[in-house]
Amino acid sequence: MQQIFLFLEKNQPILYLILALTGFSFARWLWLALKEWRNAFFGLEREIAMRKLAQASAGTVVILVLMCGVFFISTFVVPAMPADALLATPTIDILATPGAAQVGEAALTSAATPLPTAPGSEGCLPGKLEITSPRPNTDISGIVTLVGTVDVPNFGFYKYEVSVRGTDVWSTISASSEVKKNADLGELNTSILTPGDYLLRVVVLDNSAQVIGTCVISIRIKGN
Repeated sequence: MQQIFLFLEKNQPILYLILALTGFSFARWLWLALKEWRNAFFGLEREIAMRKLAQASAGTVVILVLMCGVFFISTFVVPAMPADALLATPTIDILATPGAAQVGEAALTSAATPLPTAPGSEGCLPGKLEITSPRPNTDISGIVTLVGTVDVPNFGFYKYEVSVRGTDVWSTISASSEVKKNADLGELNTSILTPGDYLLRVVVLDNSAQVIGTCVISIRIKGN
């Protein structure tokens, strides 16, 4: 069922186009049937016109219901799905060498060594895996848009999480399977969290659901 929801969300522009064209045909049929029914004078003629009118009306209602269904699934159902549902189906590359994921992870780790990170951050790689907004050690409140970059080898999907500083309990906020380059990573609604010091992290996983990178920054949530 989750795969069906993801398919609908991914192909919603095409689905809207198909439904719109079909809906236009039914609407035209409905108009013609209504016109025919109004111009009918005899009993049998009016009965046939009424059947056409009922069929055209039913078809129009079905198209509207389908369009509302696609909108509801894309807007509410898919964003609420667990992060694992966004994971792409693993594929086998006959040219890949064994341990390719481990090699990519090692390359990512080694690349982290010479690159400086901002105070209050950990594991972030400028231009590869970083959170540029909010900045580390800043106060935030309300609904905050996270901005950053997630563009690493063997990318499968990423998720972002928050944790109260001093604990190891992380709460996943949302996830995405799109590569990001200094773009919106998602939103964090701080109003549902108790004011205080928190850690915010972006976790990157490959197509085997193995963690290949983590960027952590310190934030402080202010009261309203």
